[in-house]
Amino acid sequence: MKIKLLATALFLTTGMACAFAQSAEDCNKNSSLSTTSVKVGDFEGAYGPWKEVITHCPALKYYTYTDGRKILHALLGKITDRSSEQYKTYFDELMWMHDVKIENLPNFSRLRGIPSEGKAMGDKAIDYVSFAPTVDPNEAYNLFKKSVEAEKEESSGPVLNYFLDASLKKLRADSSHKEQFIQDYLTVSDYADAAVAAEPDEAKKGTLQQVKDNLVAMFINSGTADCESLQEIYGPKVEANQSDSSYLKKAISVMRMMRCTENEAYLQASLYMYRIKPTAEAATGCGLMAYRRGEFDEAVKFFDEALDLESDDKKKSEMAYLAAASLSSVKKLSQAKGYLQKAISWNESFGDAYILLAQLYASSPNWSDESALNKCTYFVVIDKLQRARSVDPDVAEKAQELIATYSRYTPKTEDLFMLGIKNGDRVTVGGWIGETTTVR
Repeated sequence: MKIKLLATALFLTTGMACAFAQSAEDCNKNSSLSTTSVKVGDFEGAYGPWKEVITHCPALKYYTYTDGRKILHALLGKITDRSSEQYKTYFDELMWMHDVKIENLPNFSRLRGIPSEGKAMGDKAIDYVSFAPTVDPNEAYNLFKKSVEAEKEESSGPVLNYFLDASLKKLRADSSHKEQFIQDYLTVSDYADAAVAAEPDEAKKGTLQQVKDNLVAMFINSGTADCESLQEIYGPKVEANQSDSSYLKKAISVMRMMRCTENEAYLQASLYMYRIKPTAEAATGCGLMAYRRGEFDEAVKFFDEALDLESDDKKKSEMAYLAAASLSSVKKLSQAKGYLQKAISWNESFGDAYILLAQLYASSPNWSDESALNKCTYFVVIDKLQRARSVDPDVAEKAQELIATYSRYTPKTEDLFMLGIKNGDRVTVGGWIGETTTVR
């Protein structure tokens, strides 16, 4: 009896070993047939053996997945009717192949060039929006979101672009997605900026910058990039989250970026944030709130605090400008000038600072008993406006209009001649202005 059992066991063991060997042999054979067919562009011939490999031995070779993607792309591309059963079958297999690939990635971790799970999810997401018979905005969004959340600034340019596009499509189908769309834009925009900064290759850097530009254009054209929309989104939620510093920071950042600092939601968020923990952003918002109420000295105190808390030069420049605007409202012109000079020192391309400085000078031109000398103040005014026009294209038109206006007030040549001053001479405008200009 024991001899019979032993013989049976040996037979079964030998049979299983032979079956396994046969299976491994079949897998390698089918893998070779499939790969050879792919190399010569025979995707229909490659399909059968490839399907056997991925079904029965998915961990055999990584190129099972790179080949499979080529095969299914080619087969799908030949079918014009996306509603056909054959098309749907191939598409389902493409999505299934990506899932099998992600599941088996750990088996290929020893190999070079193997993508992370996040990048593999990005590939699946791109194939979904490229080949789905009918794209579901929610499905596309969720796929790209998983990839971006995993890869962050390592996400590829196309994935970042597709993700925001999917978020925009979701917004158009569901208006309640508006706030999340804005947050998605901020997220991918930050990742794109980080990728551009980290890329040493100039050609690749240029490509990434194009991606960033596309993201900005998509956001601007989304219909959410206006102050009215942001007030509608953040107004009630700021009140509901007035003790949530994380939410308040996000709301303040979005509205400041979109230059919606006059929004009631921005001002309230800043006030609530300031009460929790004073930050440069929060202090700036409180300063703007005081400015709006006509409490200009109070506004300057907040802007000074913001300057102390801020380290970014461009932001400091804007805060100094706001302090100058507050002081100019109460005719403290010399102090306002000091803040504008600080603003320009932190950002030499800040056209609005030059324009405000020119307007301060023009508002108080009298420093001499000689009328012709007082009119020389307008040469200094024009100097500042010309500087604004040359350094900041955004204000060039406004600066030119002001130049045309103030040019009418410059002194006549004969009036200066009586004072011994001619074209080309240098004249120092006195008083609190204290700047030298050229007569022309």
